[in-house]
Amino acid sequence: MSPMERLVAGGAAEAFERQVQQLFRSGYRHLVVDLSGVPALDSAGIRALVRGHTTAQRVGGTLRLAAARPDVRRVLELAHLASVFDTYDTVDAARIAAWPWRIIGIAAAGAALCTALVVAGLKWPVELTGLSTEAEELLTSGKKGSAAIPLHPFQPFLELLKLVVAALIGLLVTAVHQPAARDRSRSMEQAQTLLCVSGAMMMIIIGNSLARAFGIAGAASIIRFRTPVDDPKDVTILFLLMGLGMSCGLGAFAVAGLGTAFLCVALVALDRVSAQRARVMSVEILAAGRQFPTTHVENVFARNQIVFEPREISQADDVTVKYHTWLDARTSLEELSVQLMADSAGVKSVAWEHPKRERV
Repeated sequence: MSPMERLVAGGAAEAFERQVQQLFRSGYRHLVVDLSGVPALDSAGIRALVRGHTTAQRVGGTLRLAAARPDVRRVLELAHLASVFDTYDTVDAARIAAWPWRIIGIAAAGAALCTALVVAGLKWPVELTGLSTEAEELLTSGKKGSAAIPLHPFQPFLELLKLVVAALIGLLVTAVHQPAARDRSRSMEQAQTLLCVSGAMMMIIIGNSLARAFGIAGAASIIRFRTPVDDPKDVTILFLLMGLGMSCGLGAFAVAGLGTAFLCVALVALDRVSAQRARVMSVEILAAGRQFPTTHVENVFARNQIVFEPREISQADDVTVKYHTWLDARTSLEELSVQLMADSAGVKSVAWEHPKRERV
């Protein structure tokens, strides 16, 4: 966007705000505002930028400011907003910053980690299990040694390497898969990483001892997890991370690398497929008075490409209408509520909920 006039009250700032909001409603998520043609900015212009910034955060996007003049920069500094907005000297710098660097970094780190694990597992298949050369000869010859199988002299460091690899795999999968429960996302992310490490630790402790395996199983039965997991997908990820950690503990780095790569690709593919499915929601709209603003509500639904069907109407001092809607899974319900509760619409409240399943 390149406004070429003063963003002040009286028409220009209001028109700019409407344009920004319309772009976000149309599906745009990352906007760059070229302020090189804006000679002045007042409270109305600041309000337009602030509302655009909050809308971008609500829909998971960004609003970046580029090439602002000294007078405009001074206004933003006086309003203590210079640190709130992402500002850049040129439009090209703002566009480069808008690239999905986090996704690029995760993809590069994941590819490097999985490739290194596969190469290490194929090149040193026995050394990574902690066995010495004599132990390898005993295993390949099929002879049973009278003494215990000798281990590699650097076995403690190899075990530490397995734990580090398990932690890296847990961090990679956690970066690709974000837990569904956003209010508990930090604890869930930590649990995913630590569970992968715990799988490696258990396999290192067990080794080839059946007694240790039963001991760990008995100790694990004492633990009770009372934190519910809302999404079954999160539970499945936990089991898969436990399996990847166990493969690291066994020293099967090639299997761990290929399994991690497959799991990350599968998660990305599943997220893309699920994002294309429509989300079914029931919305109850309460309007003041006896006249329901049907035209306004249906226009909001149409602008956001929402398929709707009126279900229930109740009227007393106020009128309430319940709609059955089908909308994009990425659509912000909070943003829709703001649009529905516009000042001139007369809508008092908006309540979204998942429709109840009908029993057959």
